[in-house]
Amino acid sequence: MSNAYTDSEVNQRLADELPHWTYEKGWIRRKIKTSSWKSTLMVVNTVGHLAEAAWHHPDMTISYAFVIVKLVTHSAKGITDKDFELAKKIEEVVMWDAAETSKGVFEGTPEDPRFKYIKRESK
Repeated sequence: MSNAYTDSEVNQRLADELPHWTYEKGWIRRKIKTSSWKSTLMVVNTVGHLAEAAWHHPDMTISYAFVIVKLVTHSAKGITDKDFELAKKIEEVVMWDAAETSKGVFEGTPEDPRFKYIKRESK
């Protein structure tokens, strides 16, 4: 079992590795903004698949236009490498921008509000 990081170590790792995640009340947390209920369900199912594959299960708050993912390693009573690794995988998969990273092979989700599903933060 991994040892839990101190609060300052968690905050430093988030700043360095996962800038869209925060540390609140013992959990690392990410709010993913979506554009519709259908988009929210797509995010929930993706996070669910990743969590199940990792056998490390987040708490989630689900609403029409957002999903909040919260991670902690209960057995360690804190944040461990398991939490950081799952957060990174969630970030990599859910926030993937095909148009930006595929060198033109994929066009990505159109900006058209009828099709847009993730609301991305400014870089």
